[in-house]
Amino acid sequence: MKEMSRLEAVLWNIALPGFSQLLMGQYIKGILFVALEFIINANGHFNQAIMYSFLGEIDKAEAVMNYQWVMFYPCVYMFSMWDSYRSAMPANEKYTYLPFVFGAYFVTVGLMLSPKVMLFQIHLGPVFVPMLFLIPGLLIGFLIKYLLTFTFNKR
Repeated sequence: MKEMSRLEAVLWNIALPGFSQLLMGQYIKGILFVALEFIINANGHFNQAIMYSFLGEIDKAEAVMNYQWVMFYPCVYMFSMWDSYRSAMPANEKYTYLPFVFGAYFVTVGLMLSPKVMLFQIHLGPVFVPMLFLIPGLLIGFLIKYLLTFTFNKR
């Protein structure tokens, strides 16, 4: 199994879920994550929604996106990142899953709320709202991780 840093593992999975697993020789997991990425992305029309969002055509992005499929995406995406991070992290590191889990929760909620969320009277749509919701999810996850680590290492 090839070794890689935690940062490298996460960055490859940001590029495409499963890449880190493939690079580390975890072929079954890697192929599963890549396949799930393609299945969810294709059935959810996610790439087309991303393209429309970046072109500022939010109404088209919302119309083309299949929310029932895309709602699986945050969990698969964040779990794939956590799995690669976990494979590269030191054995004694604890609670590393928390930022990833809370990130997945918040992105999913952001996706559900995206038709209604406005920022400065601007409708950001189904791509940018979940991205913004990732920030508080990660912050809360890191805060809880810090509090648990501090509490249990103090004893």
